[in-house]
Amino acid sequence: MGKWDRDGRRGSGCSASLSKMKVTLSALDTFESSFTPLVVIELVQDVKEETKEWLKNRIIAKKKDGGAQLLFRPLLNKYEKETLENQNLYLVGASRLRLLLGAEAVGLVKECNDNTMRAFTYGTRHNFKGFDDDNDDFLTMAECQFIIKHELENLRARDEKMIPGYPQAKLYPGKSLLRRLLTSGIIIQVFPLHDNEALKKLEDSWYTRFTLKYQPVDSIRGYFGETIALYFGFLEYFTFALIPMAVIGLPYYMFVWEDYDKYVIFASFNLIWSTVILEVWKRGCANMTYRWGTLVMKRQFEEPRPGFHGVLGINSVTGREEPLYPSYKRQLRIYLVSLPFVCLCLYFSLYVMMIYFDMEAWALELHEDSGSEWTSVLLYVPSIIYAIVIEIMNRLYRYAAEFLTSWENHRLESAYQNHLVLKVLVFNFLNCFASLFYIAFVLRDMKLLRQSLATLLITSQILNQIVESLLPYWLQRKHHVQVKRKVQALKADIDATLYEQVVLEKEMGTYLGTFDDYLELFLQFGYVSLFSCVYPLAAAFAVLNNFTEVNSDALKMCRVFKRPFSEPSASIGVWQLAFETMSVISVVTNCALIGMSPQVNALFPESKVDLILIVVAAEHALLALKFILAFAIADKPRHIQIKLARLEFESLEALKQQVNRNSLEGGFFCRFLSVYFSAIKTLIK
Repeated sequence: MGKWDRDGRRGSGCSASLSKMKVTLSALDTFESSFTPLVVIELVQDVKEETKEWLKNRIIAKKKDGGAQLLFRPLLNKYEKETLENQNLYLVGASRLRLLLGAEAVGLVKECNDNTMRAFTYGTRHNFKGFDDDNDDFLTMAECQFIIKHELENLRARDEKMIPGYPQAKLYPGKSLLRRLLTSGIIIQVFPLHDNEALKKLEDSWYTRFTLKYQPVDSIRGYFGETIALYFGFLEYFTFALIPMAVIGLPYYMFVWEDYDKYVIFASFNLIWSTVILEVWKRGCANMTYRWGTLVMKRQFEEPRPGFHGVLGINSVTGREEPLYPSYKRQLRIYLVSLPFVCLCLYFSLYVMMIYFDMEAWALELHEDSGSEWTSVLLYVPSIIYAIVIEIMNRLYRYAAEFLTSWENHRLESAYQNHLVLKVLVFNFLNCFASLFYIAFVLRDMKLLRQSLATLLITSQILNQIVESLLPYWLQRKHHVQVKRKVQALKADIDATLYEQVVLEKEMGTYLGTFDDYLELFLQFGYVSLFSCVYPLAAAFAVLNNFTEVNSDALKMCRVFKRPFSEPSASIGVWQLAFETMSVISVVTNCALIGMSPQVNALFPESKVDLILIVVAAEHALLALKFILAFAIADKPRHIQIKLARLEFESLEALKQQVNRNSLEGGFFCRFLSVYFSAIKTLIK
C-alpha cells in the first residue's frame, strides 16, 4: 500500500494511486501516516452527529464485533471546513495486513512462484510472485478498493432496531447497513478514487492517439478490473470478427441485390461465422481470465448480494450467519407480478409497432399521391421516429426491470443479473425486431425491410453515441471548469489538491455497469445476423460504429464517469448464451427469407410443399452443423484444461491427506477419491 508521508507526498503501492499529488491537508497529517485514501463516502449535509459517530464505529470496529475493521477519516478537519466548502466527505482506507486478510477472504487468485495460479492465503503469502514484506505493490489499487467495497457491503445490522438519529430508518438483524443508509438518503454515494498518474498512462496507451492497434486489455484490467476489461476485449474481438462479413457483404450489396438465390452462399457463411466467432471467443476468454486468476476463483459459496434481505439465520451449507428468505415467496413475486408486468409491456410494444405501420402506410400513400422529392424523404421519417421511440421505451423499461428484479429479492448477484438480463432481453428483442419480422413474414415487403433495418441500425448507433458518451462528456467538461474555479477561489492558502479531486469526482456520473454496453452489441449482432441475406451492408455499418465505440467508451470510462469498483469475472456470463441464442434464431430467419425469395419460389411452380420441406431440411442441416462446430471447438484450450485439472487434483490430494489423518482410510469416501484421482491423472497424461 502507498502511504501519505508527513509532507503530504505519497509512496508507491496500491498506491501509485494519486501519486505525485501534492497533498498537505491537515486532515491526513494529523493521523497515522500509513493511511491511504481509497474510497470516498459522501453523507447528506444535515446528517446527525450521532449517526456519523455510529457509522464510524461500525466501520472501524473489529470483525468479531460486527465491524469492518477499516480506517475512516474526514476529508476536511474543522478549520478546513470553515475555509473550504463544508462537505460531509469521508475517506476510507485499510491497513496493509487488513487488505491481505481481505484478499484471502474474497478469494483473490494470484500467480505463485512456480507460475501456477492459486487462491491467495496470508499463511502462504511468501509463495506468491511479487510478494515481499517491504513491497506494497502486491495488491493493485483496484483490488484494494474491491476488498473495501466487499467489507462495507457486508456490514449488517445486529441488535439495532433503527439507524441512530433516524427513527424512521428501521433495521432488523441481517439488513445491509450500507444498503439501508443509501436507500434512506443518509449516504449519498460511495465511490473509489481515481489514480491520476496511472489513469494518464492508461489513456496514453488506450485512446488518446488515434492509431489502429490492439487495446491494452491487461492494463484496463489492472485499473478497472476484469468485468470491464472483458467487455472491451469482447468489443475489440467482435469488431474484428465483423470485418469478413463486411468485406463479403459489400459486393453482394453493390452487384446482386435482387438475386436472392445467390445469397444462399452468403447466408450460409453468416451462419457458420456466427458460430465460430462465439466459440473462438470462449477460448480466448479462458486464456485471459486464467492469466488474471478469475477463471480459478471459487464461486460455489458466493455471499449474499447487498440488496438481499431476510431474517438473520445460519446458512445450512456454509454455516455462516446471513439473511434467509423463503424461495416460495420469491417465486410468487416472479410469477404473479413480474411475469404479468413483462407481458403487459410486450403487448404495449406491439401496439406501438402497429402505430408505426399506420404511419408508414400514411407516408407511402402521401408519396404516391404527390410523387415529389419532399415526400420521398418523408418515407424515412416514420422509421426514424420509431427508432427514437424504441430507444426511449428500452430505457424506461430498463428502470422498471431493475426495480422488479430487486424487489424479487434474489440472494446471489449472479441470480439477480440472470433474471434482469432475461427480462430486458425479451423486451428489447421484441421491441427492436418485431417490426422487422412483421415486414418480412407478414407484409413480405423486402424493400421496406431493407429501409427499416438500415434506419433502425444507423439511428440507434447515432443515438447511443450521443447519449452514452458525447453528451455526458460535454456536460462533465463544463462542470469541471466550474468546480476548478470554485475550489481555487475557496482554498486560499491551503493546498487542497486531494479536496479538489474528490469534489470533482463526486459530481461525475455513476457508471451503471456493462449491461447497456453488451445490450448494444447484442442488438447490433441481431441486425447483422438475422437479416443478412436482405441487407448485407449491416456488418459494414457495425464495423464503422464499433471503431468509434471503442474510443468513445474508453473516454466515457476515464473522463465522464466515476471510477467503478473492480469486479472479478471469469466470462461475459449470460451474454454468451444470449449471443448463441441469437445465432440459432438467425438460422431459421435466413432460411425462411431465402425460401420466400421469388427466384427460389420459381424453382417450385407447382408444389410449395416441396419448397417448405427443402427449406426445413436445409435449416436442420445448418443447425446440426452449428452444434457440431460448437462441440468440436473446445471452450478452453488444452493447456488451460490441463492446468485446471492439475489444480483440482492437488486440491483433492490435499483433501485425501486430511481424510487419512482423520482415520477414514478404506471408507467409501476414500474409494471415491481414488477413482476420481485416477481419472484426473489420466486427463493430465
